[in-house]
Amino acid sequence: MIDIRLIRENPDLVRENIRKKFQDAKLPLVDEVIELDKANRAAINEASNLRAERNSLSKKIGMLMGQAKKDPSKLEEAEAVKAQVTAQAARLAELEKQEEELEAKIHKIMLTIPQIIDPSVPLGPDDSCNVEVQRFGEAVVPDFPIPYHTEIMERFDGIDLDAARRVSGNGFYYLMGDIARLHEAVLAYGRDFMIDKGFTYCIPPFMIHGNVVEGVMSQTDMDAMMYKIEGEDLYLIGTSEHSMIGKFIDQIVPAESLPQTLTSYSPCFRKEKGAHGIEERGIYRIHQFEKQEMIVVCKPEDSKKWYEQLWRYSVELFRSLDIPVRQLECCSGDLADLKCKSCDIEAWSPRQQKYFEVCSCSNLGDAQARRLKIRYKDENGRMQLCHTLNNTCVAPPRMLIAFLENNLQADGSVLIPQALRPYMGGKELLVPAEKSNL
Repeated sequence: MIDIRLIRENPDLVRENIRKKFQDAKLPLVDEVIELDKANRAAINEASNLRAERNSLSKKIGMLMGQAKKDPSKLEEAEAVKAQVTAQAARLAELEKQEEELEAKIHKIMLTIPQIIDPSVPLGPDDSCNVEVQRFGEAVVPDFPIPYHTEIMERFDGIDLDAARRVSGNGFYYLMGDIARLHEAVLAYGRDFMIDKGFTYCIPPFMIHGNVVEGVMSQTDMDAMMYKIEGEDLYLIGTSEHSMIGKFIDQIVPAESLPQTLTSYSPCFRKEKGAHGIEERGIYRIHQFEKQEMIVVCKPEDSKKWYEQLWRYSVELFRSLDIPVRQLECCSGDLADLKCKSCDIEAWSPRQQKYFEVCSCSNLGDAQARRLKIRYKDENGRMQLCHTLNNTCVAPPRMLIAFLENNLQADGSVLIPQALRPYMGGKELLVPAEKSNL
């Protein structure tokens, strides 16, 4: 959400930003909000003048009523002034209603006008125009076939999709045995990895109010992602970012406590609507999963530094688990409306012989802070909006796919990297069920 003053002072910049995001259908909204803002400010000004005049007239009535004790003719004059005040009260009520309606219309439009993107963002209409920046680790294709990830898990008796369909429908799963243990190990490793980076570990609420949802994400994303609790002003979170940023709603954060660096665990719930190809089956695109997230709330001048740091943490974590990755800069058309800059970290899939998304790092500038009123006082005592950032630390469903494919051995076993062994009871190798029973 941008500052309405930017639209007043530089509407051409806002229009150009809309064009850069290939959202030309939103261009008329700029003129619409300008006219609504003019009408609203006129109503506010008239109401302010009426309130000032009312105060003056009220004093006059008091004076006249006092004089009427000695001069009865003043009583008639006082009644005339009272009638004037009554008429003004009716007009004031109209104006206050008008203000409320205009502000609601302006707010609704402002929620849909995209954040000003960073000048470094590559231009393009969709994710096909995202730009590879850098690769980390050697992308190896082994000399033996890599099965589909659910087939690997089944060899360990580690997944039951059929039972999950009977119980919950498509998009859910049962993990069992060593695979379930691996899932938890990866989460615990990600937690400790971020704690060692100085982040504070958090477990947030898994449901949030509608005003928080509106504050942290665009309406389009909200409709496509969020599950609403029937009969309640509560939504299941799609990521812990939602409740972690919501933690600061309506808060003036002490400047000396910035940056706030937090790493949070939560289950995540997503509708994930639409047709899915074969590569999005299994546990790639699901309605429920668990994730370790990283959140930063900071001063504006620090957000670019933190953006760079956050995505590098993802690279470091994945490389510590012997998974090759690359950084992919998101183009303008692929950015959600609240983001000013974003990149994906993609893991190498030796089975597909290509990379796929496992992390998403975003700088949202002051967009979320403006919606949620997250502020701090600068050194001059002036109120300023914070900047917010988020990045996936590790999301085990997709992480497990990357982990199993890249650590699979020719004999069907899975090598456990050194960093993860303490979380797997010291195990160095996972052996398929049929071989362990021999």
